[in-house]
Amino acid sequence: MTSAILRDELLCSICLSTFKDPVMLRCGHNFCRVCIGRVLDTQDESGVYSCPECREEFQVRPALMRNINLHNVAERFLITQQEQEEITGICCTYCVDSPVPAVRSCLLCEASLCDKHLRVHSKSPEHVLSDPSTSLEKRKCSVHKKMLEYYCTEDAACISVSCSLAGENWGHQVEMLDEASEKKEKLRNVLQKLNTKRKETEERVRSLEERRRKAQEQAAGEAERVTALCTDIRRRVDNLEKKVLSEISRQEKEESLSLSALIHQLEIKKDELSRKMRHIEELCNMTDPLTVLQEPDTGDLCDPEEEGGDEDTGGHDKQLHDGDDLDVAVISHTLHTLCDVISGIRSGIYVEGPADILLDVTTAGNNLLISDDLKTATWTGEKQKRPETAERFQNDQVMSRRGFTSGRHYWDVEISRSRDWSVGMCYPRIDRRRRQSVIGFNNKSWSFWRSNNQYSVIHDSKMIRLPEKVSSNRFRIYLDYEAGQLSFYELCDPIRHLHTFTAAFSEPLHAVLCVYESSIKILGGRSNWVKPL
Repeated sequence: MTSAILRDELLCSICLSTFKDPVMLRCGHNFCRVCIGRVLDTQDESGVYSCPECREEFQVRPALMRNINLHNVAERFLITQQEQEEITGICCTYCVDSPVPAVRSCLLCEASLCDKHLRVHSKSPEHVLSDPSTSLEKRKCSVHKKMLEYYCTEDAACISVSCSLAGENWGHQVEMLDEASEKKEKLRNVLQKLNTKRKETEERVRSLEERRRKAQEQAAGEAERVTALCTDIRRRVDNLEKKVLSEISRQEKEESLSLSALIHQLEIKKDELSRKMRHIEELCNMTDPLTVLQEPDTGDLCDPEEEGGDEDTGGHDKQLHDGDDLDVAVISHTLHTLCDVISGIRSGIYVEGPADILLDVTTAGNNLLISDDLKTATWTGEKQKRPETAERFQNDQVMSRRGFTSGRHYWDVEISRSRDWSVGMCYPRIDRRRRQSVIGFNNKSWSFWRSNNQYSVIHDSKMIRLPEKVSSNRFRIYLDYEAGQLSFYELCDPIRHLHTFTAAFSEPLHAVLCVYESSIKILGGRSNWVKPL
């Protein structure tokens, strides 16, 4: 009971194990140095530190003070516990005065033996010795209580002699346990192979995780760039809006003042005309002609026109300042930049690293004409009189010089004089002579095929017809070796995915063209192309 209580007091509340290098916080609670260090590391992000036991908070990361006394007690407790476990292990059956560790156990005697008693123990074959064990009953038949000496291959069970002669296993095929144990070696070999495959899988997982991390970083960078562009556009548009509104307000004020002055002048003129009209009306109402004729300036009173004519209310069109035109141009440029970014995201993000594809003339069928730049294969129907070699295809195919064993790559092709053709990738050990050498019609190649105006994808002679209508004469082949993916795209706007093969690639993959009454040109490509969204 005391030992159990002491063990509970020596447990770290984080890892629930006996203290290792215990340290103490200011509140008095103790933890393993590594355990409390990890907790404080997670609290760094929030900037609030607290004790996992009492939740007391600290303004700054607390210092860790080593508890020497607790360290010594924990270390002594572990040593004592190990000594007790050694004493309470499997001991010699015959050493009754004091416990002595056993080195072997006898299955016949059902006893464990120390070195001393092992020397005097019977050496007869029926006394089978094994590693020290407390479960010797498991080495005997539960029915006949005899030692398990044979292995029944029919029942896949260990049996005794009695089981084989008079029990349920009578007449069954049996093996000696020593012979059956040879299966362990086979299992070990299988285990070793599985271990190797697991390591390869782990390495592949690490590679894919690294690629995922890079893709996430790249996506984050593009998102940050787009956000910055949009922020800049909004800022410039806001500034332009303020300038335009300010200019409109300025023009409105100028126009209002100008019109107010004109209205004032016209009001004065209207009043003057009204005065003259009243005076003329008075003259018209007079009955004495002499008085009317003697009125001075009657001619002026009869002329309602004034010099200067009507006021011109037009001609007030205003233009924005040159600086405003500059802002519009900058915003337009920024919008075009953003459009380029969006276009790049839709069609795939490219990074450095060309993956140039050159055709290998030594593999070209004799009906194919290969261009000087090793980029174009054209079907001629005329023999090119090249030497017959083991590397050369006997049909109208040609393979690339370069093979890919890792990474992400793509290459584009353009088809002209189109009739029947196929593009894809293959292992270098593809057959070069028989009909099975046509790409897609074996398990060593994958192809995108056109025949009789029908488009298909083929692998190992299994054909999948594509339901989509294909109108472009340009296509993209994309390889992700570690992910085991080979994809085909139609280069239209936007780029369109056609099909993806999934396989565990185990050999170098070469580009391959199959041309019949057609011409196929390789347009180039780059490594590490990210597939379209």
